[in-house]
Amino acid sequence: MDSDTPPAEVLDELFATIQDRKETLPEGSYTASLFTHEKGQNAVLEKLGEETTETILAAKDGDDEELLAESADLVYHLLVLLAMEDRDLDDLRVELRDRF
Repeated sequence: MDSDTPPAEVLDELFATIQDRKETLPEGSYTASLFTHEKGQNAVLEKLGEETTETILAAKDGDDEELLAESADLVYHLLVLLAMEDRDLDDLRVELRDRF
């Protein structure tokens, strides 16, 4: 991902990268390792739990910098889970739109 990517496009570009890693499984890629982990989906679910807890603790402690860092980790792992389940950002957007 390029640092010149407009903020409004970051999630789409990140998700496209996650999808690419899922398809190509490049060696040395953390994302690819999540798709091939011996624990399967449980590896990502464990990371989601860990990142959720860290996000909550950062918020509780009033640590704004850590809150943003942990929130980014949480969103990243959620996007990996969506890709694992053959869902995408449009599915998420529709769900959110339909709630409001």
